Amino acid sequence: MILDVISGTLFLTGALFALTAAIGIIRFPDTMTRMHAATKPQTMGLLLLLLGAIMRLSDSMDVWMLVLAGMFAMLTAPVVAHRVGRVAYQEQRLKDATIDKDDMETGARD
Repeated sequence: MILDVISGTLFLTGALFALTAAIGIIRFPDTMTRMHAATKPQTMGLLLLLLGAIMRLSDSMDVWMLVLAGMFAMLTAPVVAHRVGRVAYQEQRLKDATIDKDDMETGARD
């Protein structure tokens, strides 16, 4: 009974995080802020949903597949965000006010 309440709360919280990520992707104005919305709350929402599913399936062998899916999401989300940021920079689709100092400019060294 108590596990049902906890897993249900995790499902609802994870779904709320995923919803806010989707709204952020639609509403934010530029690539960098959209990238933030696509990686941070979406990954947290996925992990909460997986944790709720793990609690529901605690006696099953499928738990390890859910753990692997969570680890895969944690490993790939930063890489994808980095690549999207690089592509956005290279295509110069960033607003001028987004970057204070251009560290990626060739020849720029501190």
